Amino acid sequence: MVALRRRSQTYTDAMQGAEIELKFSVADVGALRSTAEALGFKLVTERTFESNVLYDSPDRQLRMRRQILRLRHYGNRCTVTHKRQADGGDGDLRYKTRIETESAVEDCDALAEIFVQLGYGPVFRYEKFRTEWEMDAGHLVLDETPIGVWAELEGPPAWIDTMLEKLSIAPELRTIESYGRLFLRWKEVTGSPAENLTFDEIAVCAEAAALVTAAH
Repeated sequence: MVALRRRSQTYTDAMQGAEIELKFSVADVGALRSTAEALGFKLVTERTFESNVLYDSPDRQLRMRRQILRLRHYGNRCTVTHKRQADGGDGDLRYKTRIETESAVEDCDALAEIFVQLGYGPVFRYEKFRTEWEMDAGHLVLDETPIGVWAELEGPPAWIDTMLEKLSIAPELRTIESYGRLFLRWKEVTGSPAENLTFDEIAVCAEAAALVTAAH
């Protein structure tokens, strides 16, 4: 059995362990921040821009094996991350559980070139502004993305359940879907031709759609 990740570090620090988390949509960022602070969450990292690139083979071998390979720029830091299913399956289906191996990287561009030479090219990009807090055994992050705002609770299941109750998060607001899956659902609803969840690409596609609508 793999132990939970130790949460005395920020999420960008080197680590390996079971990542257990749950997302929920956020309608009022100010209210969430105020409630988190009132509950005793300690701010670890203030609002910081984050850029992520997922890599895979041309025939999507990693996706078929339900694994991801990611390079992340977070402020002036870069990390490489591999995620896979937990041994024995996903466990409690109320939460997203993955085995994560992560390490700081000195030169992200060099590692990206190594990936390409090994047959893993960039297949999806996503961006957000992330703020992170910690308390006791868990972690709370707030993600402002180009298509909406979500928060994540990460920690032991019992702690997550307690925080969901204290934060008054309704069941219909909760999800275990990845940002890639949320992006695909958003594309289905909006009809956007965007291929990546980046601020520039979403804005360009929205402007093009507005011009087409105005022309009619």
